[in-house]
Amino acid sequence: MVPLGIMSILSLAIIAERFWSLRASQVLPPALGPQVRQYAKTHRLDPQQLKELEENSPLGSVLAAVLQNRHRSRDVLRQKAEDAGRRVVHELHRFLNTLGTIAIISPLMGLLGTVFGLIKMFLVITGAGIGDAQRLSGGIGEALVATASGLTVAIIAYMFHRYFRGHVQNLAVELEREAADLIDSLEQPSPAPSPTRPAGSAIPAPAGASAKA
Repeated sequence: MVPLGIMSILSLAIIAERFWSLRASQVLPPALGPQVRQYAKTHRLDPQQLKELEENSPLGSVLAAVLQNRHRSRDVLRQKAEDAGRRVVHELHRFLNTLGTIAIISPLMGLLGTVFGLIKMFLVITGAGIGDAQRLSGGIGEALVATASGLTVAIIAYMFHRYFRGHVQNLAVELEREAADLIDSLEQPSPAPSPTRPAGSAIPAPAGASAKA
């Protein structure tokens, strides 16, 4: 029961952390894509701006990879966007393997507890016969509690593991769409870039956007 208790606490911590880190507003700031496309067409970009964009959010990291290679061919831009997207999606999957492992081994831990309970019950029968009903019921109860606990932890962990995997896939599709939109906008004719950048200007970021997870 102690290992099952530890795994249940760990799984709840992972679930809470992933809910916080995988918020759509955190991964895909709603106004960032249009702002970056507009800014890239009308302003010059310098390394500091691109660094700020890369650190803005996972979406900013993918868009920055495209802008860093904006003067190269479309195939190169797509390849750079895919490379950055793979890195970002890998980061979004953080801790999900651990949650999946908990979902797999929790029933096995519960089964192990059941076996221990049955062993205890048979040892009681061997030593005192079948007349000690209280000690026999203790072994049976231990077996049933271990099984129920293992299944409960496994069901919760597996359910949220599947949910987060699907959520990350949806986020990956949106990241790919935003990158494709930026690549398309870079190929369209744009106004002449500003010869100088006003002091303190930067690619605008939506209020509340935080650094990449």
